[in-house]
Amino acid sequence: MALPETIRVKLSSEEAGAVSLTPVVIREMPLRELVELMLGVTGKDAARVQDLLLRGALVSGATRFRWQGCEASRQEIDALLGTFPDPEPGRPFAPERCRRAVLRGPGFRIELTREAASARRLFRRRSFWDALMAIAVGAGVEYLEYSYKDRTDCYRLRLDVHTGARLREQAGLVRYSTLEKRIRDGAIEAVDLFVER
Repeated sequence: MALPETIRVKLSSEEAGAVSLTPVVIREMPLRELVELMLGVTGKDAARVQDLLLRGALVSGATRFRWQGCEASRQEIDALLGTFPDPEPGRPFAPERCRRAVLRGPGFRIELTREAASARRLFRRRSFWDALMAIAVGAGVEYLEYSYKDRTDCYRLRLDVHTGARLREQAGLVRYSTLEKRIRDGAIEAVDLFVER
């Protein structure tokens, strides 16, 4: 039996908090879209994807997806997974396609979109994003993985004491004062960079 192109999926909220009644939404979802959500959790593990399809349930973020479980052969799963991108450790870092960065340290995490970090202060020619990309290219980044959840290649820039200090000094380029303070005060040890293909 061939895999269906679409699956009838019930979506409901999994938000933590007080007991509340949330509506259940029923949607015809393309199988590829559902499997892409699974890959964010399982990676390209055919056995786990096969098990989730049969089980008929997945929680992704704050949403629970439920459907009538369906059987699929290993060959069908392998063929479907073959249509998704693979990690490419040799892929060079492309700063022009970088869309998001996450500054990390002990008990510290700041997510930056390219748009927010590219906003310039008045009378400034450079943005914090420009400075971050220059540091990333100069210091060198390492390839981590392909993120199916974000549809991006993930790279990591590890910061030594001097590079971390240089990045914190550039915080004055950030347009938003609260964000500037968080970057200046943070013990940034690494930056994860998310690059679209």
